[in-house]
Amino acid sequence: MTNASEWRSGKGHRDENFPVASWIIHPRHRALILAFYNFVRTADDIADHATLSGDEKLALLDLLEAELLGKGDSQVEAVNLRGALAERGMPPRHALDVLIAFRMDVTKLRYETWDEVIHYCRYSAMPVGRFMLDVHGEDTSTWTASDALCAGLQINNHLQDCGKDFRDL
Repeated sequence: MTNASEWRSGKGHRDENFPVASWIIHPRHRALILAFYNFVRTADDIADHATLSGDEKLALLDLLEAELLGKGDSQVEAVNLRGALAERGMPPRHALDVLIAFRMDVTKLRYETWDEVIHYCRYSAMPVGRFMLDVHGEDTSTWTASDALCAGLQINNHLQDCGKDFRDL
């Protein structure tokens, strides 16, 4: 169970309901964006995996984090993102933030207040927008507007999943 890739759902960047590293993105950014996507997709699939225990999920997420931070080279998604970020001189902060959200997915089942939902979005959606802004060299002053958009998209995504989730329950 030491290879996070084994727990991927099989979903790839072309299967998402949003474009990932599409042709409208400058080619110089695509490899970094895909490395970020593959890291995040792997972590998301682990957090959502039906047969892994909570402890197994958290251990795999911890392993991805450790290797993203340079403590090992066995997790291809972490190693690839670490290298792509290093090439651009970018820190791993957004990927680390998303890992917080995936740990929340494992340990917290309900969000009872709007503030809790927004707190979750702070780690699940907002880091993705912030990452994209950083990739394109935008100032952090743009994060506020991006955060609002990303939170709205995250909440919309959750609402779209309500019917499926209800039927699956």
